[in-house]
Amino acid sequence: MNTLDNTSPSNDPDDILDIVVQSRSTLPVAEQTADAEPPALNALSAAPLLGQKEGDGWHVAPTPEAIAGSGVTDSTYPTDWADSDLPAVGETDGITEDEPHWFGLMVREVVETVGLAVIIFLIIRIGIQNYRIEGASMEPNFHDGEYLIVNKLAYRLGEYERGDVIVFKYPNDPSKDYIKRVIGLPGDTVEIRGGQLYVNNVEINEPYEHMPNVRDEPPTVVDAGHLYVMGDNRPASSDTRSWGQLGQEFVIGQAWLAIYPFEVAGLVEHHPIEVNSVMAQGP
Repeated sequence: MNTLDNTSPSNDPDDILDIVVQSRSTLPVAEQTADAEPPALNALSAAPLLGQKEGDGWHVAPTPEAIAGSGVTDSTYPTDWADSDLPAVGETDGITEDEPHWFGLMVREVVETVGLAVIIFLIIRIGIQNYRIEGASMEPNFHDGEYLIVNKLAYRLGEYERGDVIVFKYPNDPSKDYIKRVIGLPGDTVEIRGGQLYVNNVEINEPYEHMPNVRDEPPTVVDAGHLYVMGDNRPASSDTRSWGQLGQEFVIGQAWLAIYPFEVAGLVEHHPIEVNSVMAQGP
């Protein structure tokens, strides 16, 4: 069934796709030559057709394949191609439109790195601080020009002990920082008699090197919230003996680490002075 003049369809299913749709009116068929261009066909008529017999005539409709090829959408025909995966909107050549630009990524990395460095610096600054010793009041254990790191959390998390080396703000001029050794705690009675140190009337054999006392000091009871401090170089130290007891609110922290000169670098030793306390320390 391949000629154009057939008017009665065949029941052969193989011939259904060969049916050509024509108007019921008779139109002369233009003679075509070998060189003549075929008439333009719209996408729907050029697609394969499917014929179904209805009553005394034929109803012709495009197949799903024809719809897919023509770009025409007909909601009356369910198609499998409509359910297939399609490229995501905004994707071009494998790059999505919302992908951040490399410059934005670099800026974000820099901001995060700087922010983290600032946070670490602040945490370290809260906990420790470096100081440079000026003067000879702590000879022979600490020297002029020596650099120390001070633990500023030592007495927020712990308690003072006799023999601790501490850094504090000078009570008479808080713009200046001093370094001294703790001799007496609140409630202690400190006295220097005959060049010998006594705490709570107990003779103290100081376990660290120090220059000898050159003058006696009368008994002094340490007030609550205060400390009795002296330099290891007793003849050349300005301390409690000259300007009074040290309020604990002026204490910056405990000397923790010597970092320069390198030959003295290392942890600072705190030699405890063991005596009987007669009063709770308290703030």
